[in-house]
Amino acid sequence: MPSASTKAAATTASADTRLSPGAPGYRRTSLALFAAGLATFALLYSTQALLPAISAEFGASASAASWTVSAATGALALCVLPLSALSERFGRRAMMTASLSVAVAVALLVPLAPNLESLIALRAVQGAALAGLPASAMAYLAEEVRPRALVAAIGLFVAGNSIGGMSGRLVTGWVSQLWGWRAGLAAVGLTSLLCALAFRALLPKARHFTPGTLNPKALARTVRGHLADPLLMRLYVIGALFMTVFGAVYTVIGYRLVEAPFSLPQGVIGSIFLIYLVGTVSSAAAGKLVGRMGRRGALYLAVSTTAAGLLFSLSDSLALVLAGLVLITAGFFAGHAVASSSVSRTAKTGRAQASALYQSAYYLGSSAGGTLGAVAFHAGGWAGTVLIGLVAVLGVVSVTLYGSHSARVEARRLHPAAA
Repeated sequence: MPSASTKAAATTASADTRLSPGAPGYRRTSLALFAAGLATFALLYSTQALLPAISAEFGASASAASWTVSAATGALALCVLPLSALSERFGRRAMMTASLSVAVAVALLVPLAPNLESLIALRAVQGAALAGLPASAMAYLAEEVRPRALVAAIGLFVAGNSIGGMSGRLVTGWVSQLWGWRAGLAAVGLTSLLCALAFRALLPKARHFTPGTLNPKALARTVRGHLADPLLMRLYVIGALFMTVFGAVYTVIGYRLVEAPFSLPQGVIGSIFLIYLVGTVSSAAAGKLVGRMGRRGALYLAVSTTAAGLLFSLSDSLALVLAGLVLITAGFFAGHAVASSSVSRTAKTGRAQASALYQSAYYLGSSAGGTLGAVAFHAGGWAGTVLIGLVAVLGVVSVTLYGSHSARVEARRLHPAAA
């Protein structure tokens, strides 16, 4: 016979009107945010696979051309917090729709850029426009999806990121080889337009959003509170460091593969990004990893996989380089899904701001990784880029170990008899 506590738990679960797998609206929500995640990464990193071609047309170095990526991610990092505050007032759905619409409109102008400077400026505007989407999406899911299904739902959104990053680079690579890099960027813009239309048609209206007021002092208090939370701060740093690795590797890999001993054409280099499909699997599986190993165990597995991939990529064998990219991609997306979902679960108030701070750190890591990776490649070749990645990996391990130590100290303080 069920106990009173079991009955109470069942009653609470049945009273929870948030979405769960199998419930009406869950599939539509998942598909809508998958489409939004796909468009976000396809647009944000649309120039990454084209950097050698852009360098050739404008006579620019790898580090100069890399700013077409870093300007977009850097602008997103700077704008994500203020736009997340607007989402608290006007709604997550409205903010995501506006962000995606403006970013797609700019994407249709990007192929017309007459010089590198204007291309970088347009990419910065595009990144700023996209800033309203990631944190709002995380907050929307945290409000509309039951906690037990949250990691899986965010994992699917991150999976959309991985497929968007892959498909955008794949499309630009082959279209660029046939008709030039401008045509490649135009193709990504049109594909993202279709994703934006699907997103708007599928996403249900929010049922659990409560509008707030635009109060700068209250926003500052919320931000200070999040920054004072040791766990949230560790998660922000972990997200930034993981993205530093990823940004460095994928910004520079095209330059390495176009040179001897590989000498691959642009279309084949674009196809290398099919490896992003590995990220789709690893990010979607993050929830199961956390369930089996705990958050720290999943992070240790992710960081070990990433480090192994970096070392594999040092080889002059194309097969080992590809194996290294598979491991880096799997480790990165698993680590990102674990860290980002942990932010949403840790923050009890101001979830949009908590997610926005994570996104700021994450994309600042991308900008830093892209720029540092290109500079290191110019100075020391691929080994220099790998060194940047390994330093970032060591940082993730250090932060996670510190978190484990802090948790043990706190447990002994609260329960001295058990210690």
